Amino acid sequence: MRSKIALTIGDAAGIGPEISVKVTVDKDIMELMDVVLIGPESVIAEAAKKYVPSVGLSKAGERNVQTCIIYEDFDSLTFAGDILAAKSTAEAGKVSYEGVVLATNSVIGEKYDAIVTAPVSKESVNLSGQDFQGHTELVAELCNTDNFCMMQSDGPLRVAFASCHIPLMEVKENLSKEKILETILLLNDAANADGVEKPQIALAGVNPHAGEGGYMGTEEIEMVIPAMKEAEKHGISVHGPFPADTLFIESIRTKYDGIVSMYHDQGHIPFKMLAFDRGVNSTLGLPIIRTSVDHGTAFDIAWKGVADTGSLKAALITAHNRVKMKKAATS
Repeated sequence: MRSKIALTIGDAAGIGPEISVKVTVDKDIMELMDVVLIGPESVIAEAAKKYVPSVGLSKAGERNVQTCIIYEDFDSLTFAGDILAAKSTAEAGKVSYEGVVLATNSVIGEKYDAIVTAPVSKESVNLSGQDFQGHTELVAELCNTDNFCMMQSDGPLRVAFASCHIPLMEVKENLSKEKILETILLLNDAANADGVEKPQIALAGVNPHAGEGGYMGTEEIEMVIPAMKEAEKHGISVHGPFPADTLFIESIRTKYDGIVSMYHDQGHIPFKMLAFDRGVNSTLGLPIIRTSVDHGTAFDIAWKGVADTGSLKAALITAHNRVKMKKAATS
């Protein structure tokens, strides 16, 4: 079964255009799926000319052939900025935001089977006038989904986040027993979907040393442990809370099929040190399939031909596999 994936190219001045055109013509990707790049024709054409000059370019619906790079700009995505800006700009933010909105709505409307997103600059999007926390929150809003979370994954390593794109000082007020329980349930479902029959879920503590029994913070007692007890009533096998500074060492993390991180950097830093070039970012709880790279725009190496496509390739393959599972489950 071939899947049809909408791939947004991300910030025009970042590495998104480069890795998008490169991965689209990757042999493994071409054998599995049809990828349509979402973005301005001028940016995609420039990236194609620079990085895959032997491959043709064709607009979606115009006598497409599999050997061409197919793109869709919805007759509205245009870019008049500087692709070599090497920084966040309002122009790049505007078009990257619009691309995500249009692509997401197309997946909701079943024109595509899934959306995969190349990196955007949150600063760029906010400079354009949009109040933007990240892809995760935007796609969930477009799907009218309240119960969702981000998960980073690399094979059996899965890390879901009870809070994500918010300032560190706001983490406590955004955490609750209910939010942590919701994240446990979504992570358990994600592991089930990957074929794990009885997932073993580990929870990080909020505080250093997981609170030291309340002497270094009481959030574990007030929120984390009650959420774990509630999850057990759902038949989920949960463990912890563990001190975050040891949870990710190999002898501990490999015992579990998923880890719940309480805030962004608590989970992202160790995950990216373990799987930076292979990691996949997913949004759990959506009615559609959405995956992404686990890295940013990398302005310092943008348009230099050195960006690694590993994470984007993994994101596309993950999306394809989930499309297959979803269609098999409904057939």
